[in-house]
Amino acid sequence: MDVVVSKLKKGLKGEIIIPADKSISHRAVMFSSLAKGKSKITNFLYASDCRSTVGIFKNLGVDIEFIDEHTLIINSTGMLNTPNKALDCGNSGTTMRLVSGILSGQNFNSVLIGDESLSKRPMKRIITPLSQMGAIIESNDGKAPLKITGNKLHSIEYNSPIASAQVKSSILLAGMNADGITSVIEPYVSRNHTELMLKYMGANISVDKNKVSIEKSELIAKDINVAGDISSAAFFIVAALIVPNSDIIIKNVGLNDTRTGIIDVVQRMGGNLEILDERVVSGEKVGDLRIKYSDLKGCNISGADIPRLIDELPIIALLATQAEGETRITDASDLRNKEADRITAVVTEFRKLGIDIDELPDGFVIGGKQIIKGGNEVEVYHDHRLAMTLYVAGLIAEQEIKINEFQWVNISLPEFLSLMETLVIL
Repeated sequence: MDVVVSKLKKGLKGEIIIPADKSISHRAVMFSSLAKGKSKITNFLYASDCRSTVGIFKNLGVDIEFIDEHTLIINSTGMLNTPNKALDCGNSGTTMRLVSGILSGQNFNSVLIGDESLSKRPMKRIITPLSQMGAIIESNDGKAPLKITGNKLHSIEYNSPIASAQVKSSILLAGMNADGITSVIEPYVSRNHTELMLKYMGANISVDKNKVSIEKSELIAKDINVAGDISSAAFFIVAALIVPNSDIIIKNVGLNDTRTGIIDVVQRMGGNLEILDERVVSGEKVGDLRIKYSDLKGCNISGADIPRLIDELPIIALLATQAEGETRITDASDLRNKEADRITAVVTEFRKLGIDIDELPDGFVIGGKQIIKGGNEVEVYHDHRLAMTLYVAGLIAEQEIKINEFQWVNISLPEFLSLMETLVIL
């Protein structure tokens, strides 16, 4: 599906409810499948990545029923069964990496596969620590498919070379089946949805700054209401900041402290963003955001900023094109290991639009406030976040932009176009 985007003549106005958080939706299904009893998950993200997770746990013998697209009932014995076929993770790196930790300590063998894009993504980052725990994992030179031979695991203390919630979570989930105390130490604190949900469901888990420890645990089935996804909200936040005369409210946005890097950056750049009605739901902070068109200034983004906004960096790069002064984004080399090499992809497609952007080994340099010319076709490289970033660019481009293969937004936000249309004043 190709989409053509034209410059808005009026601003964005109104309210939207942002769909559920992808990271939390994945974990709600996984952890409820490991808990003995009945769990009800509401506000589930019915996107292809999360449906891949549901499909895997159904194939592992868990009773999962959709009441509607956004509500699931999970009945589990707390035990997983031997799958009768390879477990397909689709395009979801979260699914493959976290499920690897779960399956490594089971008493059966399994194979994890993915689509063409996922099969190119690095899995050695979880194979290495899991192997140190006694896991037996065969791979295609550190990539999928992953053949996992169930084995008895032992605890480790792992100093992770990168701040990665997927690496940390994979080890902690393996640690629930291991003897002793398993600990993960990160250079910076990555998103902590795993820690919060495991604690909410009764796991023996503790956190000390950037060190997380877990002991063998049995989870208690609980109902989970999934917060809205701040990574999805990011596209609407930036659109409102850069489209003149905009004033919008985004409701039910997850405000987990490890995910709100984009809010910090927006405020650092002088953006008009206000948090309303902050509250706690199922262990996660949630609130409503009001965002208005703003005069912005460039800034530097690096170090401890990066784990808190890694998925938002493409849209933040676009935000920087409307800020006075240079913006430099560094320490983000892991962007090269996403659905696409997001550094090269962003630079390549932005330059097509006439944007002044330089590629760094670990990020970008954006050369201050500028006019986005448009008037051409752009590619998304199978990357949902790049697709949505380019759409927002089209809202302020001088000439229309044609985005090829826009259907990749269905990976995380199939409602993107309908939500955007809700805010557009005709």
